[in-house]
Amino acid sequence: MTETPDATFLTDYHAYRAEHEPDGTCWIFGDRTWTWLEAWEDIQRFAGGLKGEGIGRGDHVAFLDKNNPAILVANQAVSLLGAANAVVNWRLAGDELDYVINDSGARVLFVGHELMPSIELVREKLTTVEKIVVVGGEGDELEPWLAAAEPVDRQPDVDPHDPCLVMYSSGTTGRPKGVVLTQHNMVTHTKNAMGDIEYSDGDMMLIAMPMFHVGGSSYALFGPATGTAGYVISEVTPELLAGAMIAGVTHAFLVPAVVAALLQAGPDAMGLFSRLKAFSYGAAPMPLPVLRGALEGWPTTKFMQVYGMTEFGGVVTILDDDAHRDTSHPERLVSAGRTIAGVEMRVVDPATLEDVPTGTSGELWFRTEQSTPGYLGRPEDTAELLTDDGWVRTGDIGRVDDEGFVFVEDRVKDMIITGGENVYSPEVERVLAEHPAVMELAVIGVPDDQWGESVKAVVAFHPGQSVEPDELIAFARERLAGYKAPKSVDVVEALPRNPSGKILKRDLRKPYWSDRDRQV
Repeated sequence: MTETPDATFLTDYHAYRAEHEPDGTCWIFGDRTWTWLEAWEDIQRFAGGLKGEGIGRGDHVAFLDKNNPAILVANQAVSLLGAANAVVNWRLAGDELDYVINDSGARVLFVGHELMPSIELVREKLTTVEKIVVVGGEGDELEPWLAAAEPVDRQPDVDPHDPCLVMYSSGTTGRPKGVVLTQHNMVTHTKNAMGDIEYSDGDMMLIAMPMFHVGGSSYALFGPATGTAGYVISEVTPELLAGAMIAGVTHAFLVPAVVAALLQAGPDAMGLFSRLKAFSYGAAPMPLPVLRGALEGWPTTKFMQVYGMTEFGGVVTILDDDAHRDTSHPERLVSAGRTIAGVEMRVVDPATLEDVPTGTSGELWFRTEQSTPGYLGRPEDTAELLTDDGWVRTGDIGRVDDEGFVFVEDRVKDMIITGGENVYSPEVERVLAEHPAVMELAVIGVPDDQWGESVKAVVAFHPGQSVEPDELIAFARERLAGYKAPKSVDVVEALPRNPSGKILKRDLRKPYWSDRDRQV
């Protein structure tokens, strides 16, 4: 087990590795390798470059790119200045992209070269951006920008409670919300969330989850915390995953949909991944047949399921390997495990706000120093999320058994999780409602054995008007990230409503979920 140093600021882990293991491997990306010292020098130069652009405490920058160590450098570098990096979802489309960049207040925008065409389309709409730096490709501007920068260390006015990251979460009102995470949030999560997974000399962790998720940026912090090399892939493809395993990856965190695809690919694919010492999964429920197939296929791999939210900087409960392989309690395979260190939990009646008895369903509330101070520029949404005494209302309905295992059963909020991506149905409804043939609609999540849930639109057309489902799906895809667009469309004459006129989504969902153990 490698030593994990104490840390107060986000960069403390990295600075420790640069001092004590300067020549150790930090990151591998494509054909390039960084030592801990080289990565630390990049972080200091990046901070110096930002300082030269006038970025200081309280300022924001943004990064739009597929997974790249440069994003991890930026995450660390901004913290030396007391600034924050908004890591933007590179899958965003239409007006989502300029909305998020403007909402973040980013003054400097770093853009992967292959995504520059998307930025050029909205450049005139970017109201806060003063400078754009192209990352990678023939027109790379990042390397010369770094080379010209004077390295700096942490500035004297920086506080551990300064924001360092802004992660955009799907929005209940139809627009994404920026979740603010402080250095203290991220350091506390790193300390709390390792579970019983051990890291030894020579281990290598796969950084595959998108860095615009906490599952990517937060997970990557376990590398400097434990001294473990990170093998970074730009996105999850069969070729890049296979290359990572051949390179010697020992630890991985992936969404359940990837495991489903491996099982479908056959014994060779499963055999390649059976070399893993530790496999963590989360961001969506794992269908039981998929989980049982993985446990059988990887008998020597330690399994860890995690449950959490962006608002916690990552995870708040873990189902450890012992629970995965406890044949006396097979029902726990569908649980989310137990709370991690530093996390308190309540199960609350949403109507009375009183705690419910053990085994009774209610809304899951958690309190931890990992919790976000709130949403960027959204005090009303923050007030809905956080109680005055620090509890976070998750919007998830669940129960807890007498040994503390959490079972997530349903959602208060109208959210769909598909392949680990959060989709709030109002986001999709906002776009589909603009189609001239649509009179009314509702978007729901339905079971999907690979993705966990898939997005379905239930639509009623104006009298005398109709279009094929494929046309509606294409209409959505032009305006939304692909994963948010409906995979299927049902056409009805009218949507079910209660006496006050509210659409009864639960009634729409019921036929699809009636034979399932849980409703999410």
